[in-house]
Amino acid sequence: MEYKKNDLAEVTITDIGNDGEGIGKIDGYTLFIKDAVIGDTVSAKIMKAKKNYAYAHLEKVLKPSPFRVDAPCPVARQCGGCQIQNLSYEKQLEYKYDKVKNDLLRIGGFSQEEVAAVMEPIVGMDEPFRYRNKAQFPVGCDREGKLISGFYAGRTHSIIPVEDCLLGVKENKEILEAVLSYMRECKVSSYDEVTGKGIVRHVLIRKGFTSEELMVCLVINADKLPRQEVLTEKLQNIKNMVSVSVNINKEKTNVILGKKTETICGSDTIEDTLWEVDPSTFNKTDKGVTYSISPKSFYQVNPVQTQKLYSLALSYAGLTGKESVWDLYCGIGTISLFMAPHAKKVYGVEIVPEAIADAKKNAKKNGFDNAEFFVGKAEEVLPKFYENSADEDMTHPDVIVVDPPRKGCDEVCLNTMLQMKPERIVYVSCDPATLARDLRILVDGGYTLSKVRPVDQFPHTVHVETVVLAEKIGQN
Repeated sequence: MEYKKNDLAEVTITDIGNDGEGIGKIDGYTLFIKDAVIGDTVSAKIMKAKKNYAYAHLEKVLKPSPFRVDAPCPVARQCGGCQIQNLSYEKQLEYKYDKVKNDLLRIGGFSQEEVAAVMEPIVGMDEPFRYRNKAQFPVGCDREGKLISGFYAGRTHSIIPVEDCLLGVKENKEILEAVLSYMRECKVSSYDEVTGKGIVRHVLIRKGFTSEELMVCLVINADKLPRQEVLTEKLQNIKNMVSVSVNINKEKTNVILGKKTETICGSDTIEDTLWEVDPSTFNKTDKGVTYSISPKSFYQVNPVQTQKLYSLALSYAGLTGKESVWDLYCGIGTISLFMAPHAKKVYGVEIVPEAIADAKKNAKKNGFDNAEFFVGKAEEVLPKFYENSADEDMTHPDVIVVDPPRKGCDEVCLNTMLQMKPERIVYVSCDPATLARDLRILVDGGYTLSKVRPVDQFPHTVHVETVVLAEKIGQN
């Protein structure tokens, strides 16, 4: 059967799509239905019909799934940031585990036996709310002209007012209230994307979970914030406020941060510490790495799970103090510095110059003199050293760690890794599909999969991180 727009269909949801939408099938015809969860039987109206599939609007839940829960956030459906908040957390973890497993099977071409032998249980959170240490709130006006802040509704630039996002820290609410109070009192306008006029575009908030230090950065469409002393006075009344800054972005762009940031009160940075945890129990140890974080720093937004993720990566690396390690796509050196106390030498590569500057500062802050960092694309820097360096630690490392963006590793980078023949490759992934593709290349190039462990870095969303150990064939 083929459907057309405005047709009604009754369907049972059997899977979740990449954007969190429920997936159901009627005689082989696939329906994608936002806000429907696995196990629901629903009535849906066809909004956009194709030959073999259609997008539909959830009209009514006819029989709720046993896994359906009431989303605690009152605007979860409009906001869309938490695509699966109305699915029980246990089922979320099961879905993410299956997503990694199925991508290894379908995209990686690994056998059921191979995957079953290496998959380890997913690492979930005890408390899957209030985990984000960073939030970026757009500022605008509602239809009555009242100042609002919140999040963009899915696939739009319409702001859904959000007073208290349950994924963020509790201080966000107080900070947003202080900023909007300042704007009303001092008649400071919000930015209008259509006209390009107005001043305040976004409010960026960061919190150090260990230090409890707070940072606020206002992104503005101006060279200076009017009567900024009123803002700083309000924000200084908030406990643990350490840094207040403005970021100047006068471009007509969707990019949030501009190139120039000026501190108007307090420190340029805040600090936070990521602790090593025991990978068998995830209990915190007394070893940690302290990082300085600026408004523009890349830093994992869920420190509770990041500690587990990086500790697993460290465990998989099998370091004894004698090894040389390459850390590709290293950011501000978070994984590099986790490895440094346990390795002979660590080399980090990252394309963003500011991130490498942060990495060098963080190495110095923690007293690590065995970490060296390079600016550039991993696929360019790595081959250059392999071809030209006389340093065996650089050209034949014991371990290579990769933590690439969603698009995965560049093919040149993968090929150079295979030429370098490290004993172990630790792959930290934020996209199971590109992970599976890249693992196929590594395994075909002489490696075997030893361990695959999903980590739920972003509860209530469809995203899942994975850490993988691949070992060179012939290893004892």
